[in-house]
Amino acid sequence: MKNFSSFTRANSTETINGSRASISVQSMGRTIYLAPEVITFLEGEGNYTFIYTNTGKKYLVSKTLKSLAGQLNPNFMRVHKSYLVNSDYVVARLEDDRMLKLSCGKEVVVSRRKIKEITGRLDHTALRISA
Repeated sequence: MKNFSSFTRANSTETINGSRASISVQSMGRTIYLAPEVITFLEGEGNYTFIYTNTGKKYLVSKTLKSLAGQLNPNFMRVHKSYLVNSDYVVARLEDDRMLKLSCGKEVVVSRRKIKEITGRLDHTALRISA
């Protein structure tokens, strides 16, 4: 039996509290490690989550949105039961703060219960669009 304890991942980014931890994704038979900085948003569907990156790629992971949220930094906001958004990529707030427009062009719905919380977190920048 071989001893694999000496094998480590190059450029490991894991730290305490998940502030710099990367997410592993299986793609085309390879494992890719995505840093939180490249993730635009995550979309949950049951026990599966789609991860969207700033390069326009979409990855499917067999983990729940809640389990992935624990691995990401505080820049990520749970705006809806099905969406976790990286606040660095929010470009605008639309329809009385019910929707967030992201830099990739995608519009994400904000749940009614989360509007005040999300508005408070995003108010530090001028993201409001006047009609």
